[in-house]
Amino acid sequence: MKRKDLISIVDLKSEDIQGLIASATRLKQGGRKPSLEGKILALMFEKPSLRTRVSFDVAMKQLGGDAIYLSPAEVGLGQREPISDVAKVLSRYVDGIVARTFSHGSVELLAQHATVPVINGLSDEEHPCQVLSDLLTIHEKKGKLKGLTLAYIGDANNVANSLLLAAAITGIDFRMANPKGYDPKPELQKMAPMAQFAQNPKIAVENADVVYTDVWTSMGQEAEAERRRKAFAGYQVNAELLSLARKDAIFMHPLPAHHGEEIAEGVLDLPQSVVFDQAENRLHMQKAILAKLVT
Repeated sequence: MKRKDLISIVDLKSEDIQGLIASATRLKQGGRKPSLEGKILALMFEKPSLRTRVSFDVAMKQLGGDAIYLSPAEVGLGQREPISDVAKVLSRYVDGIVARTFSHGSVELLAQHATVPVINGLSDEEHPCQVLSDLLTIHEKKGKLKGLTLAYIGDANNVANSLLLAAAITGIDFRMANPKGYDPKPELQKMAPMAQFAQNPKIAVENADVVYTDVWTSMGQEAEAERRRKAFAGYQVNAELLSLARKDAIFMHPLPAHHGEEIAEGVLDLPQSVVFDQAENRLHMQKAILAKLVT
């Protein structure tokens, strides 16, 4: 890895990702657990969470350590006191920090001033832990990553950004369909020169191995919800759209899902759906990440 922290998926090389997938697979299969006995992880969240919070908490406990949850009111990151001071203080108390923040810059600033590893549990720009779990799921279902085609339908949000970058690192053929004006930033597109972008979801999904979508309105964008529903009206993943993918294609969603919006009712229960395997794999990948960073 390029640094002590996991802030962006580009902090990892292809071999790092493959190593984390192998480690998570061994742990999922009941292999020998690394010990984090005596280690403490701080979970510092500005945003609510189900999967990220529970998976990191349980992962830490299963590896013999413990976790402390710090709510927005308790920390007031950058409000009650500077982020740099928070990072320096926590570094005296704990062995690692998982930060779930509105601003990507907050995570970067924490990492800059902390002497313990900082893990991005979600920011407005990236969600690397989610995408590492996604790659674990894809590898588990398909036996490989390189050469597969992943079609992402929807908003260029934090998950899409990390998927785009991860695909470039691992050799996945990445296609994205979204309305005009909801594209990834140009600098991200330059980092994934082989990726394909279109406005027609049918073109993106045709013969894809993986079909992926996420909510149209992310946390912090609630005021835009109605405008986004109108813009994304033709981008719902349903049985008809999935039928254009390969016969053995899998469907993925990071959750929470808005049934009747980005996915049609019942899509999560279709045979192609691996969404709840994907959610479970957050736990196994978090253990692999912690074993790598919090030593």
